Amino acid sequence: MTSETNRAGWTTAAILTARLIFALVFIMAVSFKLMNIGGTAGYIAAAGFPLPTLLAWLAALLELALIAAFLTGAYFSEAALVAAAYVLFLGFAFHGPSHWAENQAEFGFFVDHFTFLAGLLFAAAHGPGRVWAMQRGWITRP
Repeated sequence: MTSETNRAGWTTAAILTARLIFALVFIMAVSFKLMNIGGTAGYIAAAGFPLPTLLAWLAALLELALIAAFLTGAYFSEAALVAAAYVLFLGFAFHGPSHWAENQAEFGFFVDHFTFLAGLLFAAAHGPGRVWAMQRGWITRP
C-alpha cells in the first residue's frame, strides 16, 4: 500500500464517520422532540417564540431532512449549510448572552454550538466524499 492509498482510506473513513456523527446528533435531537413535542413546544414558548407547537414540528421535520442528507450524501453541502445556520440560530436563541447571567453553564452550551458550526462549515466546503454518497450532476447523452 502506498502512502497515497493509506491517506485516501483514512480520509474516506474520517468523512464517513463525520457524516454519521452529524446524523446521530440530529437523530438524538429529533428523537427527544418526537418523544415529547409538548415539552419542546414549552421550551420554545419559554424563549418567547410564537406558535411553539408549530415551530417544534417544523424543527423536527427539518432535522429529519438533515438526517437523510447526512446519511445519503444527497444535497450534502446544502444541508450542512442549512444545519450550520440552524445551529447558529439555536445557539443564540436558546443559549446566547441573555442567558449567561442566570446560568453560567449556558455559556458552555453556547460555545458548543460554535464547535459544531465549524464542523458543519468544513463539511459543506468539502462535500460528502465519494463513498456511500448519492452523486448529483447533469446526465449527458451521446
